[in-house]
Amino acid sequence: MTNTFTKKLLGGILLTAVTITSATAQNSWREYDTKDFTKVDSITKNGYTLIFVNKDQQFTNEVKMKMIDAYFKVYPKQAKEYNPRTIKKVTFLIDPTYDGVAATADGLTRYNPQWFRKNPNDIDVVIHEVMHITQSYPGGPGWVTEGIADYVRYTMGVANKEAGWTLPAFSASQHYDNSYRITARFFVWLTKNVRPNIVKELDKAMRAGTYTDDIWKKLTSKNVDELWAMYATKPEI
Repeated sequence: MTNTFTKKLLGGILLTAVTITSATAQNSWREYDTKDFTKVDSITKNGYTLIFVNKDQQFTNEVKMKMIDAYFKVYPKQAKEYNPRTIKKVTFLIDPTYDGVAATADGLTRYNPQWFRKNPNDIDVVIHEVMHITQSYPGGPGWVTEGIADYVRYTMGVANKEAGWTLPAFSASQHYDNSYRITARFFVWLTKNVRPNIVKELDKAMRAGTYTDDIWKKLTSKNVDELWAMYATKPEI
């Protein structure tokens, strides 16, 4: 097994390039297959670390650096506002075998490089995905999980405008459990018109495993269907 470590200072960030040339290295990177890459960047700043693994030779350094920058700008803010106990070491994997956009589990986010070739400005997919790490919910409704993640993308995103990413206009065909941006827009409306801290309160309950359908009435005196009916009547945000 051969490990080569080089360090340099990049904009105040310590960047460590790690070259792995042994098949046994997979024991150290058990979340994914190492056979198709040779370089891993380990970046540490202000107590947070990002392990950046690139398995795509065509992936641009420009997008890579924007992703790294977004992580260090926003993940600590997410930790401060939502979960100070979130992990401080995260792994990004650029994986050409993955055919989704991105997926996160156990501190590892897998990204499809083809998505970034087509959408090079969609950097805030990082904000959505690392929020899932911040969330670390043991369960609960998926629409709440994804709605909160897109709410955080909306409120903390660094390049949503450049990517053309916006919350959708309200439509009568929508429902609060449609998830993602539709639910996120509902959450924005709730914070502005019903209860300013409701998203943080939902997030806390989801993480504690105490979320139930009754939480809406406890927090607002109305159930979620009644709140949605109010939103549908006057959905401006």
